Amino acid sequence: MKKIKILIATCLLSTTCMFAQDKSLDSTATTRASASAAQANNPLANMTAVSFQDYYMPKLAEAPDAAFMNTMWVRFAKPVAKGKMLLRASMPFSSLGMPNVNGVVNTTSGTGDFNAFLSYNFVSNATTTMGIGPSITAPTASDDLLGTGKWQGGFAFVGFVAKSPVFQFGGLITWQASFAGDSDRADTSLGAIQPFYFWQLGKGTYLRGAPIWVLDFEKDAYSIPIALGIGKVIKLGPTVFNLYIEPQYSMYVKGTQPVFQVLTGINLQFMK
Repeated sequence: MKKIKILIATCLLSTTCMFAQDKSLDSTATTRASASAAQANNPLANMTAVSFQDYYMPKLAEAPDAAFMNTMWVRFAKPVAKGKMLLRASMPFSSLGMPNVNGVVNTTSGTGDFNAFLSYNFVSNATTTMGIGPSITAPTASDDLLGTGKWQGGFAFVGFVAKSPVFQFGGLITWQASFAGDSDRADTSLGAIQPFYFWQLGKGTYLRGAPIWVLDFEKDAYSIPIALGIGKVIKLGPTVFNLYIEPQYSMYVKGTQPVFQVLTGINLQFMK
C-alpha cells in the first residue's frame, strides 16, 4: 500500500477572400464542435444528464479462473442553485459469477449500494470546473455479495479542464467510510481516484481514458488500471449523445479486484 500511496502522490502532484472566409467559418464551426464534444465529457457540466455505464470484468485477481463480474451503473445528474451545485445519484446493478466445488458457476444478480453526492462548484467558467461536496452510500444491495451492508459517508472532489479544444483532462477523488449498518458486516474505508483524459479527433470522435484506481484501506486491497478507448458525440436536437467503449487493464492489483475489464457507456445531456 505504501508503493500505491507514493504512486498516488506522484500522480496528484473575392475568390481568395471568399475562400479565406469559408475557411474561417469552417475553422469556427470545427472549434465549436470540438468545444461541444469536450463538454459532453464534463462531469460537472451545467446540464441535466443521464448515463448508463457497464463494466464487464471477465478476470478477477485472487479468484477462480471462471469467476466474473458485471456491473451497470445508472446515473442521474441535476444542476441546482442556478448551476452552483450539482447533485449526482448512482445505482448499480450487478452480476457476480463464482464457481462452486464442482466447477459450476453460480451467478448472483441484483442491485448494489445506492450512492449520491452533492458538489459545490467553487470554480466554474468556460474552461475550468471544480467542485467538492459530501457523499453518502446507502446499503440497498439485494444480496450480501453485492454490497457492504453498511451506511457510508465521505466526500467527493472533481475537476475538469478544457482550455484546449483538442485535449481535456480532469479527475475525481472520493473517500468514504462506514458509520452505521449491519454490525455483523465488516467496516469499510474506501478511496478511489479516477483520472480522465480526452483527445478530440474531430467531428465528435475522440480518444478517451477514465480508469478508476480503487483503494480498499480496510482489506489492504487495490486495483490500479490504465485505459484507452474511443467515443463519439452526436447532437440530436436539444440532446447530446455520448457513446464510448474503453478497455482497461490493471497494472497493480491485490485482493479480489478486476485484472481486465471493458467499460461501455452512453451519456445523455439535455441542453436548456
